[in-house]
Amino acid sequence: MSFPRPFPDPSFRERMDESAHPENARPLPPQGLQGHTDRHPRGGEDPASSAILNEAILASSSSVRDSLPEQHREHFNTLRDEIVDFAYAHGIPRDTLAKPDALREAASKLSTPDLTQLATLLERFTYLLKNREPWKNKEALEYAQEHYHLKKQYDSQVLLLNEVGILKEGVITGIDGEQYPIPTFEQIAARLFEQRETLETKRDQGFTKLLLVPFGMSLDALRETLKQFLLKHKKNNPTFDLDIKEPLWTREEYQGADIGDSPKLVYHPKFFDEDNHQGMTKMEILEEQEGNKDSFPGWIVHLLQPSNPKDPHSPGFAPIPSEGQGTPQGDLTPRPPLEAGRSPGKYFSTLQTSKDNEDSPYSHESGMTPEDWIMAFMIHLSETRQPLDNYANSTESASYLTGAFFPSSISVPCTSWNRDCRWAGFGRGDTWHRDKDVGARSSVII
Repeated sequence: MSFPRPFPDPSFRERMDESAHPENARPLPPQGLQGHTDRHPRGGEDPASSAILNEAILASSSSVRDSLPEQHREHFNTLRDEIVDFAYAHGIPRDTLAKPDALREAASKLSTPDLTQLATLLERFTYLLKNREPWKNKEALEYAQEHYHLKKQYDSQVLLLNEVGILKEGVITGIDGEQYPIPTFEQIAARLFEQRETLETKRDQGFTKLLLVPFGMSLDALRETLKQFLLKHKKNNPTFDLDIKEPLWTREEYQGADIGDSPKLVYHPKFFDEDNHQGMTKMEILEEQEGNKDSFPGWIVHLLQPSNPKDPHSPGFAPIPSEGQGTPQGDLTPRPPLEAGRSPGKYFSTLQTSKDNEDSPYSHESGMTPEDWIMAFMIHLSETRQPLDNYANSTESASYLTGAFFPSSISVPCTSWNRDCRWAGFGRGDTWHRDKDVGARSSVII
């Protein structure tokens, strides 16, 4: 459900919570519902008549929130703000939310989808307040565990995000100055469950490896995080061959590439064309995510192939094979791997024309971005003790990141681990250039 933002009446939210703390003044983006209509047991109660619901929405929401375990307070903010947003968008007065009869009358005027949405919001919010933990879709959680071993993957990546300083109290700070909470395990499980039919072929092809990307952060901040991660890894693993004076090399155009009024880097282009790429800036993507219930604002969640696509437990990510060295994966629709030796334009064209073609082995796949690669590199090194895309070892390849584009130079980011120079590097490649040591990696965005 999309709601108008910013609110035409800025005081509306304040009237809904007369004791609102400043940190609650910003309307948070809708998250976590993802269209579910499943219900937890109500126990015969009408959630809208609950005194705690009245207290949490209309009276002293901050005190109710602070009474919850710390790890669930952001979820409280999110659900409460969705209820407030819904009421405003549908002309439901504030007092109605605490009056069951009046609320039922207002709800009778809603469409069936909107009525379902409101019921779900109220039920899950009340469940959180009563049980002091979020409501969980058991079927979705079991599915995600069985097919993706999601809990272990999620927990290990959240641990890494905390260790490297990306996550601070469960949120990141975007280039717009806003804070974006990390998607919860339950939200990701629900998304996988909802898309299970669409993702069946991709799962059969080995796309089971989770990748959480704090996309809303500045690329400069993420590059600095990678640099410090490499230095710390060297300190903890003295045999790791790293140039400590220059552990990360990048071309000048990466500096501030995603910020400012005219950023140098755009994302998800439709064409590799200087004037008609139809890509979006990072700021535009963050704005689009804010009103999109099918997104994780500030974040991108991917599925990639693990090092052994036939084994979802295998650590790290599958390498980009040299030309002629790849092995097709999948029984439903066998997928030949994207082998090295093609131009960025060729990889891009393959993914673009296949994206919505269910008969293509590359359906639903997207090219990666520098932000994606940074996270994948840190995860891969943590899990395997080997750098990702070590093209000089004769079995791997460097990677074109065809999910991003430099319009002014008509080029795409290119990255790898350089064994000879002993650093990770960010360069760029002309869209038409072919190199036997460079390929492309794709992912499925959920």
